[in-house]
Amino acid sequence: MNTINNLSIIDPKAQIGKNVTISPYAIISGDVVIGDNCWIGPFVSVQDGVRMGKNCKIFQGAIVGSIPQDLKFEGEESVLEIGDNTIIREYCTLNRGTKAGYRTAIGSNCLLMAYVHVAHDCVVGNNVILANNVTLAGHITIGDYAVLGGLTAVHQFVRIGAHAMIGGGSLVSKDVPPYIKASRNPLSYAGINSVGLSRRGFKPEQQQIITDIYRIIFVKGGVISESLKQIETEFNDSAERNTIIEFINHSERGLLKGLRNEVIEE
Repeated sequence: MNTINNLSIIDPKAQIGKNVTISPYAIISGDVVIGDNCWIGPFVSVQDGVRMGKNCKIFQGAIVGSIPQDLKFEGEESVLEIGDNTIIREYCTLNRGTKAGYRTAIGSNCLLMAYVHVAHDCVVGNNVILANNVTLAGHITIGDYAVLGGLTAVHQFVRIGAHAMIGGGSLVSKDVPPYIKASRNPLSYAGINSVGLSRRGFKPEQQQIITDIYRIIFVKGGVISESLKQIETEFNDSAERNTIIEFINHSERGLLKGLRNEVIEE
């Protein structure tokens, strides 16, 4: 049974699941799907194009599914997808995709803390944590289990790999590969995310492989293409090795700085 406050405003065309709670002064537009067992807080605006999974919580003042802050947007129908069990805290602003058929996507089991902004066409993986005031520009991709510290700002089209952790207050203008910590100004490699990897079941030998690979890339430094050749030669096939190589091979913005040396793309 749904609990819908009579001070909320809900378009009759909206698709509301079972056991959904909608608080006073929430506004739900017509082209919206809300899954079972969701909780919508007071003064939340859920706008056209939102496709929300089950067991989500959206706290007061959040604006979910607003049109892109993009001058190229011409009113096309696009969507914002939110997975199951995701929590969106106070005053977050989440934009939908830019063009017809485009989407902004936030995965399952994510936590978006207060005042997070996710711009158009971003794809955020599962189990991601975006701390207070994280700001994502358009077309950003974030892998599963990544953690971004508070006040981090990410440039458009940047990619952040799975299990990466970025320190608070960072300016992210280059790609951040999987499994690592990134901090300092300018943003630099700061070792592997050993605490996070241990919590997620990565064995010591897996973490050692990741450490040795990134030692070649970020500590030894040099031309990235030569570093990748060395890694492919010296390390046996493994999920960790292949994930790192694939990520770097598809990097268009280039990688963040090494521990001591600049990472040379060519």
